[in-house]
Amino acid sequence: MTVTGRIHSTESFGSVDGPGIRFIVFTQGCRMRCEFCHNPDTWKIGTGIERTADDVLEEALKYKEFWGEKGGITISGGEPLLQMDFLIDLFKKAKAAGVHTTIDTCGQPFTREEPFFSQFNTLMEYTDLLLFDIKHIDNDAHKKLTKQANTPILEMARYLSEINKPVWIRHVLVPHRSDYDEYLIRLDAFIQTLQNVDKVEILPYHTMGKYKWQEMGLKYPLEGIEPPTETRVKNAKELLYTDNYTKYLTR
Repeated sequence: MTVTGRIHSTESFGSVDGPGIRFIVFTQGCRMRCEFCHNPDTWKIGTGIERTADDVLEEALKYKEFWGEKGGITISGGEPLLQMDFLIDLFKKAKAAGVHTTIDTCGQPFTREEPFFSQFNTLMEYTDLLLFDIKHIDNDAHKKLTKQANTPILEMARYLSEINKPVWIRHVLVPHRSDYDEYLIRLDAFIQTLQNVDKVEILPYHTMGKYKWQEMGLKYPLEGIEPPTETRVKNAKELLYTDNYTKYLTR
């Protein structure tokens, strides 16, 4: 039986989604409804272009000569972990071709229950790095920001630490939502409990995806909220001690 995935789009020369130059695959489907989402067109599950792993890998390998030593394939979304069979098939074949593999995920689908847990562990065998998005450390605030609890997300972070799978923690800094010292200090305390964090990235909230909400006839929930100032971004980096997480760059 041929495994297929639902794909929204691809990008040939990504430079901010993992080490080096990356071929980015944006999967279709996500259960989160982040107020700052710049890809709401990836939300709907079951739509998108149906593609095989062989097809996607063949397209990606056309650009391999540009990746250098650190580049490779990054699977983003949407939420990639909603399509586990496809990811396993793609990454298994990618590793056989000598490709560095990265997943950009919020971790919301994670559970230690079967069959997900066994599939997840199989996927981790072929995954070199995870870009792990922690949207908000406070559960109530997380529900307001994303319409989902952060419980499975933090549990996945703990499990990745247990198995020592390298991660880059990503945190979108949103004024009036996550940009409060109390929350940033709590997030840092949580990150300090993890043993596998190679990097922490602060991603300043922006409004570049606002037009997609408008095109889809959706009310933009952060209307009137401006991106954080340079001072607040610097403050977040200091509170999260981002300069301490540089292991990946020196391996």
